[in-house]
Amino acid sequence: MMAVPPRPWPTGTAEQLEPLVVRVLAPNASPFTYTGTQTYLVGTDDLAVIDPGPDDAAHLAALEAAIAGRRVAAIMCTHTHRDHSPAAAPLAAMTGAPVVGCAPLRFPGDNSGVEAAFDQDYEPDRVLLDGEAMTGTGWTLTAISTPGHISNHLCFALEETGAVFTGDHVMGWSTSVIVPPDGDMGDYVASLQRLYAREQDRIYYPAHGPAVTNPHQLVRGTIGHRRAREGQVQRLLGEEPRALEALIPAMYAGVDKRLWPAAQMSVLAHLIDLERRGLVARSGDTWRALA
Repeated sequence: MMAVPPRPWPTGTAEQLEPLVVRVLAPNASPFTYTGTQTYLVGTDDLAVIDPGPDDAAHLAALEAAIAGRRVAAIMCTHTHRDHSPAAAPLAAMTGAPVVGCAPLRFPGDNSGVEAAFDQDYEPDRVLLDGEAMTGTGWTLTAISTPGHISNHLCFALEETGAVFTGDHVMGWSTSVIVPPDGDMGDYVASLQRLYAREQDRIYYPAHGPAVTNPHQLVRGTIGHRRAREGQVQRLLGEEPRALEALIPAMYAGVDKRLWPAAQMSVLAHLIDLERRGLVARSGDTWRALA
């Protein structure tokens, strides 16, 4: 995990990253969002707005200033966690642009559990399937289905430049958190392997943290990291059966304890994946190795 850079951060500032890409940082920094959610504007004459971010008045004003009166062809969401998609609706009302990208997710309940992290008000005008694209003047954004962090997650490949907008699937500052039941570790690793197979990708622009200029190296390392965590789980359960909570201090001794609840969710995702593969079993709250 990368250390958070010192303030001031460029919150609300339109930063030109390359000729077709501008970044605007939202003011929602946290231990889970790094310095905040990064919204990307793609294009010059007409624009795609990727991951509009939280429904925050200051961020929407910063986006309006960065758009500067140009036509917005699409508001594109990688997934529907609350730090990514809630600004889509007010931005659509402001610009008249359609909301395009990931599918909506609906969870029954009173928004007090896991489902509270999801934007259940998200209503896309068009859902992009894997391989489908949005186009504008001088740009093409192709959807890459990358479930795992969340089941509806998409990345968007900018075909003209080799850039990929990776949302929360791949980030340079931290590995993605996988939260069951919607998050799935097996799907996540398979999606990483899919990105690794794309030799044409030059740079990743994640929703949090700095651009990834060595994408294939980072993805290979992330797959290795997940395999190492899986091996830790198997080794610890091979020593003795343990509850989920008992695995965390041994596995994350050097990690900020504020992040342990999120780490516990990813370990649970590993356990569920290992159980599905017949490598561990559970009895009540206790897990044991089978192989």
